[in-house]
Amino acid sequence: MITTPLPDTTSVLIVGAGPAGLTAAITLADAGVDFVLLDRLAEGANTSRAAVVHARTLEVLNELGIAEELIAKGIVVPRFTVHDGARTLATIRFDGLPTPYPYTLMTPQDTTEAVLLARLRKAGGDVRRPYQVTRLVNENDGVTVEYTDGDGASGTLRADYVIGADGMHSVVREQAGIEFAGDTYPASFVLADVQMDWPIARNEVALHLSPEGVTVVAPLPDAAEQNRYRVVATLDDAPEHPTRDDIQTVLDTRGPGGDIKVREVLWSSRFRVHHRVAAHYRAGRILLAGDAAHVHSPAGGQGMNTGIQDAATLGPLLTRVLAGEPDTLLDTYETTRRPIALGVVAFTDRMTRMATLHPRPARALRNLAISTLTRIPAFRTALAHRLAELPHR
Repeated sequence: MITTPLPDTTSVLIVGAGPAGLTAAITLADAGVDFVLLDRLAEGANTSRAAVVHARTLEVLNELGIAEELIAKGIVVPRFTVHDGARTLATIRFDGLPTPYPYTLMTPQDTTEAVLLARLRKAGGDVRRPYQVTRLVNENDGVTVEYTDGDGASGTLRADYVIGADGMHSVVREQAGIEFAGDTYPASFVLADVQMDWPIARNEVALHLSPEGVTVVAPLPDAAEQNRYRVVATLDDAPEHPTRDDIQTVLDTRGPGGDIKVREVLWSSRFRVHHRVAAHYRAGRILLAGDAAHVHSPAGGQGMNTGIQDAATLGPLLTRVLAGEPDTLLDTYETTRRPIALGVVAFTDRMTRMATLHPRPARALRNLAISTLTRIPAFRTALAHRLAELPHR
């Protein structure tokens, strides 16, 4: 972490040092572009919501030279299954995909961020913490940025361009006056990393459907005991910090049966899920990436992946503009990436609404449709491509 004072000027200011912000910074550092990367937190988060890295994102990270390092820290999962109680409705395999990474990689977001940060430092960059951006003035020849540091002292920085990668509650997006249209799902979500005995093999991510709600269980890296899992579940009114008993009850009620024993909750939280997309990805010299531009259901694990791919597209475009190409080149960022976000939001919304049906007749029809359609090889292949985000190339 760099604690020295900020410069008065920079070519690119990146606000937010999550996966999207770090990826953008790496692309700029590799190109020799002057940038400043700010984050409001005094240190990086050591817990995280995102834990899935898809094939397309691994292809992008391979271009940055860090895919293999991340793979070594994660667990390779070659299939995705859908269950209703003890019945398996569908099995989607990734091992036939046309990619060097025919699988899902499970690794916590803090691990992904640590690998990205190490790569950024190798390129000569770093994160400046803690700095809170408070105001932006978007002008013809640059952006004036006001901020406060960890001691509450204020300052001003001038940037040619600003990337807002500061999350769903983005100050950059709000200051740019960009609408964030969408809605919030009525149910709350439980999120927990647990140590447990789980009857399903650790080579699959399992989606469990039930009248009580939807539950996803996925293996996480655990060199010691091989029994660490991520649990995500919908609840009408989730507790703020779900306990071991809370998670045990969810899995006993909705799981596949058999020997399920939650031994320890390593970390837990609750959250509301939104589905929103920014009306524009660009306002003058201000651009958005990651959760500042789009948020959606965790169904399919698309969020962090889409954000990393945003940044890997935006960084090189900014590099070309700063090297003298027309500023209008940046318009292609929105026309390329925003339709992808709209597609991801629509896809994850359909998955979420399908998974959270309550009436018995609707659930019976849903189960029949899933089991019937996924017997069709072309449908299974198309769904695997979509989950892996390969159409986003």
